[in-house]
Amino acid sequence: MNSAVEHDARNRDLTTDEFDFELPPDLIATAPARPRDSARMLEVSCSLSDRTVSDLPDLLRPEDVLVINDTRVIPARLRGTRRGAKLEVTLHKAEADGRWRAFARPARKLAAGDVIDFADGFTAGVDEKGEGGEVLLSFPGGEELFDALERHGEMPLPPYIARDAGATASDDEDYQTVYAVRRGAVAAPTAGLHFTDRLMAAVRNTGVRFVTVTLHVGAGTFLPVKVDRIADHRMHSEWGRIDTPTADTINSARVAGGRAIAVGTTSLRLLESAAADDGEVRPFEGDTDIFITPGYRFRAVDALMTNFHLPRSTLFMLVSAFAGTNRMKNAYAHAIATGYRFYSYGDSSFLHLADRNA
Repeated sequence: MNSAVEHDARNRDLTTDEFDFELPPDLIATAPARPRDSARMLEVSCSLSDRTVSDLPDLLRPEDVLVINDTRVIPARLRGTRRGAKLEVTLHKAEADGRWRAFARPARKLAAGDVIDFADGFTAGVDEKGEGGEVLLSFPGGEELFDALERHGEMPLPPYIARDAGATASDDEDYQTVYAVRRGAVAAPTAGLHFTDRLMAAVRNTGVRFVTVTLHVGAGTFLPVKVDRIADHRMHSEWGRIDTPTADTINSARVAGGRAIAVGTTSLRLLESAAADDGEVRPFEGDTDIFITPGYRFRAVDALMTNFHLPRSTLFMLVSAFAGTNRMKNAYAHAIATGYRFYSYGDSSFLHLADRNA
């Protein structure tokens, strides 16, 4: 049985309830640690070790590579009107023809053919209306859209970071990694929010190299799993790219005995999307909707740095697949008992890949 078939077979019997846990609301972080690398970090292997993010260099070997996602979050949340009715629109994925898929609230006020006014001279046409509040929008001007978003949009904070008046000027900086370059994400690759220039220099001083990939994170990452059987859940696709020099560097490092350490589930999902059965990472450009759950055989990633995720979420399923479900349940119970902070602005973890039978 090949890995994909085996994964699907195990997946069929898993239910969303198996990935549920009680999370006290006061552990949801609404602001990042300052400085960023002072956040706590839980190392998860066959045992648990409480650390801080600034300890990361101590966990690395000179042959390792850290794979970071250089996507840059755009101010993708817009407030507009349609015939006087107020609307909120969050862009979540660019299509190849320049149009954008978006979530609209309240979507019931929209129909195909409508025009949404965001500001003087800044409008969008509704080309299609889908399910769950999704719409397909066309913006005049092409590349000028990014400039208009900078003027009129706001940072698309996830729904669990409450801001009565929307994102603040502080969020504009806090919700962006220090190495963000390529515009297109509508959610931050949050594991990377813990890095500072100082920490990156300390990592490089160990001999470890950084390599960059790009995955434009979509707002679909916030969507809850609403089905009982996880096999029935459908992931939103996201666009990503791994160039040839990056793939070659990762492959060479692993052949030499180093580890590919993914900074964030976004980097991990892209690497696994690009990996051959033998673990070789190939250049990649296109959409991925990979959904990783327990039973998946990891091919390209040896360790993972990631934040603490929501109950019943696809990301908690992913980390359970990576480090072992029982191990992650114990790790999260420890994190909750000792006051780790959860979600985008929360604390971090460093996960070692478990044996397949763990």
